[in-house]
Amino acid sequence: MKLVSLGLLLFFSSSAFSQKKDFSIYNLSLPAEIADPNNQFSGLFINNDHLFLLSESRLQDSAEAKLYAIKLADLEHKMIDSSFILPFRKYPICNLELLRSKMKLKGDDYEGLEAIVINENMVYFSVETTTPSDNCYLLKGNINDTAVIVDDNFLIPMPKPVLPDGKHVYNAGFEALALFNKDVYTAFFEYNYFPGQNVVRWLTQWSFKNNGIYHPLSIDKLPFRITDITTTNKKIFTALNFFYKGSGKDEIYRVAAGDRNESFIKDSSGYRNYCRLVEVKYRNAKFKWKSIWEFPKEYSGYNWEGIASYKKGYFIINDKYTPEKPYKTFLLYLKPR
Repeated sequence: MKLVSLGLLLFFSSSAFSQKKDFSIYNLSLPAEIADPNNQFSGLFINNDHLFLLSESRLQDSAEAKLYAIKLADLEHKMIDSSFILPFRKYPICNLELLRSKMKLKGDDYEGLEAIVINENMVYFSVETTTPSDNCYLLKGNINDTAVIVDDNFLIPMPKPVLPDGKHVYNAGFEALALFNKDVYTAFFEYNYFPGQNVVRWLTQWSFKNNGIYHPLSIDKLPFRITDITTTNKKIFTALNFFYKGSGKDEIYRVAAGDRNESFIKDSSGYRNYCRLVEVKYRNAKFKWKSIWEFPKEYSGYNWEGIASYKKGYFIINDKYTPEKPYKTFLLYLKPR
């Protein structure tokens, strides 16, 4: 078992960022099938005493559409006994190819599943589309003992916000879904650093019956990217806030020179990868946020795409990319100290 103890809290220079938590990191080795980087995991969710792992299901790459589940009791066992091999179940996701074709007819190109919420036996997925596509989508399915059957008549368009020049943000979709209560769903866009107002989509059953009409709620500007989010309390969430130092089109996620957030992602040697946890709180009809923990350097370069709250800590998973090759899927548990 690999255990990394983080003994010191780091404090940011700006009053907007305050480190309040500390975690021990458990690296939970996965069975070979799940550790395969081609799964490209993009979301986590806990339901019915299981941790569900969402594969991005890149149909355009001939990937299998699927969802995995691991019992929480087995994950607890793994934290104690590193030699324990985790049992798991696989749920094929059915009808996804048909819905992909429907998106294409609307002029939008499917890229992958990006977020998941499970509410009793109903499963909701957000779909990211290619950058030129005008809409992302929300899907709904029913999970049974053997598979997820996606409703091929439920296809809710979620128009992408655009930059001031009218262009879409590169490689950005609704990467995070959260259950606000039993019938309210919040969809967070990946990029939340637009000039002016940034919004979260508030969706209800009424929204679903009215072609996705939603109530917009403002969120304070948040630099870098939200790659996933988890509910931690009635009106409190924890999000993965990730910056990839890449060049080219990825430069859209860089902040302007002199921005107070620049010091987190740039030093004398240039740009560096960066990741932290931020607490997002709903208060007075808007979402506010604060930084609560910064990933240690050895884990900051992983493209963390899934988070699920558990016992005041968090399970997190990367999609594929790691600082070193060969790529591999890593599941961590951040245990509060």
